[in-house]
Formats: sequence, C-alpha cells, structure tokens
Amino acid sequence: MKPEETGTENHMRKELPIETAPKDGRKITVIWIDDDDQRNESIAQYRTLEQLRAGGGQWDEADTGWWTFTDNKTQRKIEPTAWIRETDDDESQED
Repeated sequence: MKPEETGTENHMRKELPIETAPKDGRKITVIWIDDDDQRNESIAQYRTLEQLRAGGGQWDEADTGWWTFTDNKTQRKIEPTAWIRETDDDESQED
C-alpha cells in the first residue's frame, strides 16, 4: 500500500505505516478497517497497561493498544493500519 498525500495550500496530510506512529499518549488520526470492511479515519490514542490501570478498572496486557471513541460514550480498541501525519508545507519539503 503506497502512502497517500493530500492537502490544502498550507497543510499536508501524509499516510504512514502504523508501526511509525507515536505511542506517547498523544491523540492522532488513524486509519482502520471495521468488521464490515469499511475504511475508517478516527482520532485514536495508544494506551499502555499503566495508563489503562491509572484510569481505574481491571485491565491486562491484551488491553494495551489503540483506542478510539465510536460515539460520545463508547470507546473501542482498534487495530489501525496507518496513521496520518499532518505537516505544514515547509515541513513537507524534506520528504
């Protein structure tokens, strides 16, 4: 799958492999395929076991991973295939 680039006059979006996504707790835009084979673009956050446990409840290593909200109350663990890096045009010149 070839990374895609789209953008406006001053802003670029570059699709990158999920393995290169930041896992430091920040929220990023990811691409994932749902159970109906529908391609989705969502804001998601990688959560470690420690982060999950800090929020309360019972968690184990299988819960570590990418999480997104599917509506205003429901979170779901997903398996993204890519993420979107957003840059200004000046930054994209190095690619």
